[in-house]
Amino acid sequence: MFQAAVVTVSDRSFRGERPDEGGPLVAGLLEKAGCAVVKTAIVPDEQPQIEAALREIADAGEVQLLVTTGGTGFAPRDVTPEATLAVCQRMTPGIPESMRYASMQITPRAMLSRAQAGIRGRTLIVNLPGSPKAAKENLEAVLPALSHGLEMLSGRPADCARLEK
Repeated sequence: MFQAAVVTVSDRSFRGERPDEGGPLVAGLLEKAGCAVVKTAIVPDEQPQIEAALREIADAGEVQLLVTTGGTGFAPRDVTPEATLAVCQRMTPGIPESMRYASMQITPRAMLSRAQAGIRGRTLIVNLPGSPKAAKENLEAVLPALSHGLEMLSGRPADCARLEK
């Protein structure tokens, strides 16, 4: 079982003006997939604060998967991808490519997602959209493959030749 964290990036949720719907939804999907969600947080759309949260959580070494929701669009305050790029040591472009591909089957607007994914230490960081519907669709598109990536990242033996469907 892997341990996970979920960070919601939203000015309005951070200020208490709107309930966080995406974070709890993502946490529930991760738990249903067998992850233990051990940390959740809500941060405003401020790159320094997003970076600080990502660093703090990843560097604590408690979680193998850190999922963000929100701040991946075109709005001027949508800076989650930039924060993720700033803190990751290695990028994993196949994850957001796969999410966008799966979402393109539902809506052409999926091409507008700027989500990123990368590795900091032994933690995989994955950006999801802020819309609960889009976050669910994106996470479900990559969740089946994430456990294998997390096994490899942990240093535990992982059978790379076995294909799971």
